[in-house]
Amino acid sequence: MTNHKDNTGELPHGWEYVKLGDVCEKMSNGANVKQFEEPIGFPISRIETIWNETIDLNRVKYIYENDPEFVKKYALQPGDILFSHINSDSHLGKTAIFRKHSNSLIHGINLLLIRLDKLKVDPAFFQYQFNYKRKQGVFISIAQKAVNQSSINQPKLKNLDFVLPPLKTQKSIVSKIEELFSELDKGIESLKRAQQQLKVYRQAVLKWAFDGRLTNENVKEGEMPEGWRTATIGEIGKVKGGKRLPKGHYYSEIPTKHVYIRVTDFDNQSINQSKLKFLYPSTQIAIKNYTISKEDVYISIAGTIGVTGIIPPSLDGANLTENAAKITELKGIENKFLSLFLLSVKGQSQIKVNTKTTTQPKLSLFRIETIEIPIPKISEQIIIMQTIENRLSISDKLEETINQSLQQAEVLRQSILKMAFEGN
Repeated sequence: MTNHKDNTGELPHGWEYVKLGDVCEKMSNGANVKQFEEPIGFPISRIETIWNETIDLNRVKYIYENDPEFVKKYALQPGDILFSHINSDSHLGKTAIFRKHSNSLIHGINLLLIRLDKLKVDPAFFQYQFNYKRKQGVFISIAQKAVNQSSINQPKLKNLDFVLPPLKTQKSIVSKIEELFSELDKGIESLKRAQQQLKVYRQAVLKWAFDGRLTNENVKEGEMPEGWRTATIGEIGKVKGGKRLPKGHYYSEIPTKHVYIRVTDFDNQSINQSKLKFLYPSTQIAIKNYTISKEDVYISIAGTIGVTGIIPPSLDGANLTENAAKITELKGIENKFLSLFLLSVKGQSQIKVNTKTTTQPKLSLFRIETIEIPIPKISEQIIIMQTIENRLSISDKLEETINQSLQQAEVLRQSILKMAFEGN
């Protein structure tokens, strides 16, 4: 790129700001027609077809239509942009460009069609501007709010300012953006691959631990080390459920000394305390028998099933949600050892087998009692826990670095777009 902003902050020579409506040939809503799963007739676009800024033809439904005028009216043309103008805030303003396809794609309802003047505009250049504006919160700022979704009307959208360089420059910018994004995507792919490798490593550590191989080098696959035994959870402790808020009771609007722990608070074998809920004293009295201690192990039993861990000492005696159970009164086993075992493949596979699959999957308390655990002596349990935590601590630090790099990659993506639209 050779054009740059001058010292006055003006756009480069030959660039201008235009209203979206000034470069639109067409902006319209789609057809509201009956749709079918079977691949008959014409595929039709839906909000679900916008996937990773492209149109995913594997997610389309179909319509049966014989009227040539209808097809002509609603068929997409190469270069058309679909814009999500009615959606939740996180998905509002998502776009996709329609490319050439062997069959006509019909423009469906809830997606706005934007057809640009191709003598002035490269659609890909404008799609990048749409994406940049969405990340900057522009669409949320002009949207009309509703309870579950927001919407943008056409007049507001048409009145938005867009940068318009000469067409040749637009194509050059798109080429450069795609080159840079391609390199960035390769880096992101490598980071995500590393994330998956860390997950495999963590499970390998847990497998070695509960096979006994972390503390017994000579133990063979499938054999139990000398001095180990197998017991069910029902034999080494008791399983008790949590409790929902009684009818007519609500969370306290201000923090109190009565914490209510939900499944959404379960995090990394402990509790994420950033969004805890609190109870009024009267509510706590009503469910005072459903608390969890720092010596117990929690396990989620509804919705997201099999999330396990222990609570920090600062939350000792907090109330526990009805969607979780506690394993309490443990004998001959450390709570952290049990929690880590339930996190392992062996533990999770038993949890899965014991989960009753209905409309709402549920793990019954009596089924938790049947889960079998390999148990060494307490002294060996402590060594195993320390070894696991040391190794997982290293992987956690690596994952934190990876997550930071992924966040930086997204910031870099936005920086590239910002520079592009400033002429840099």
